Amino acid sequence: MVFNPFQENTFIIEGNNGSCFIIDPGCFNATENNELKDFIAQRGLHPQKLILTHFHLDHVFGNQFVHDQWGLLPTGHKDGEATLAGNERACQVYGLPHIPSPPITHFLADGDILELDGEQIKVIHVPGHSTGHIALVCETSGWVVAGDVLFQNSIGRTDLPGGDFDTLAQSISEKMYALPDDMVVYCGHGPETTIGSEKFSNPFVRG
Repeated sequence: MVFNPFQENTFIIEGNNGSCFIIDPGCFNATENNELKDFIAQRGLHPQKLILTHFHLDHVFGNQFVHDQWGLLPTGHKDGEATLAGNERACQVYGLPHIPSPPITHFLADGDILELDGEQIKVIHVPGHSTGHIALVCETSGWVVAGDVLFQNSIGRTDLPGGDFDTLAQSISEKMYALPDDMVVYCGHGPETTIGSEKFSNPFVRG
């Protein structure tokens, strides 16, 4: 689902038995909240985790709604806490209302394995767009939810606090491009791509 003024992609990872993970809930108003809620209800899903690839404001607007609706607290990489704490100021800069997030009580680290109805999803730490950025890799199904690390023919911006181009390029080269070429990349903004396509044609970081 595409939400909020930044056109952020929110993902629902659906397990084989009806469980699901909510990834980067960017829902920003009542209409978008209802879109997320109705989708999950219509599919008969049972949300188990709220996972953040990173903590920029456009990826966390819906944290409080998800918590209110399904009792889930957000989880992500510990290095992202400072970004989350700075979102009130960031909202002021963009002229947007600040929607406080529930606290993070559990953190994810590089190499962690999450299970969803028996399928394994691996956490990889890919900083550079922000310090506490992770991606979620499912090798058996052939996809990675990449957040704002890698886009179709582009990469995440590095001019925001915590961003660094050299760090991002290293994350892409050593972590993302180590994945199979046919793996589908679900991006934080815009359409999906594949690892092989970006290794061949990405103008910022070539494989």
